[in-house]
Amino acid sequence: MSASFCAFPGNEDFARRLRVGLAAGATRLQWRRFPDGESYLRFEDSPAGLHLAIVCSLNEPDSKAQALLFAAATARELGAASVGLVAPYLGYMRQDKRFRDGEAVTSALFAAQLSAAFDWLVTVDAHLHRRRLLAEIYSIPSSDVSAAAGISQWIRANVERPLVVGPDSESERWAAAVAGGAGAPHITLRKVRSGDREVRIEAPDLTAWRGRTPVLVDDIISTGRTMAAAVRLLAAAGFAAPACVGVHGVFAGDALEVLRAAGASRIVTSNSIAQQTGTIDVSASVAQAVEVMLSHVRSEK
Repeated sequence: MSASFCAFPGNEDFARRLRVGLAAGATRLQWRRFPDGESYLRFEDSPAGLHLAIVCSLNEPDSKAQALLFAAATARELGAASVGLVAPYLGYMRQDKRFRDGEAVTSALFAAQLSAAFDWLVTVDAHLHRRRLLAEIYSIPSSDVSAAAGISQWIRANVERPLVVGPDSESERWAAAVAGGAGAPHITLRKVRSGDREVRIEAPDLTAWRGRTPVLVDDIISTGRTMAAAVRLLAAAGFAAPACVGVHGVFAGDALEVLRAAGASRIVTSNSIAQQTGTIDVSASVAQAVEVMLSHVRSEK
């Protein structure tokens, strides 16, 4: 049975890259909203008999999740042999424990919904802070592709004498992996947060790294406040304007403007979310993971 990719709006280029890499077909999906905001969905090409992979990056997930679940259920109803999800950015990974009484642990709840709708999941650098594996909350086969090699390659090609900098303790593992691939040293700063958009950054002794060009690296750039504070700290310490590199460019609100105003020399992300900063292509690695998933479901059918 053939494989085919179905792109949600905004994911057409990523889906095309996957199709080319895997010599797969395309299944067109129409999605629009009725005047009252409800979703209208129609498969313009029949998914019957296909191993269908729906490509939908889950930034702003509340605007997409219901339609995504409808699409998966409809594909099955129309005879798809299997339905997988390629979510280059996987939302709802932040709330991974109950910090205060009564809170919803939304990462687990969202995982249960997607696990019920799809046969497999491929994503890129999921925000696994207090968990080690997606399998801890996802009950379907899942693959978490790393973008570290692509970021390391970008640094080697674009930055002379780099110093990879993790803006806070959560970014240390990203910074270490990227620095190793780039053949560069790395340090980690310390973040003190006083609100969703208010942070203070502290640094270790930076004397040994004078003359190097800092590259701030993190998995997600959301509000941009943490990276902006790190940019200002490094500038005050006498370093050249740093590049800001993120796996996922969420850029909530005025995040891009905040980073530019802080003095970032460049702002670069992967193409996990379609936008102008997405110059690091992770589709080849994702295609390899999808191929493994397709082989698995084919062997089971």
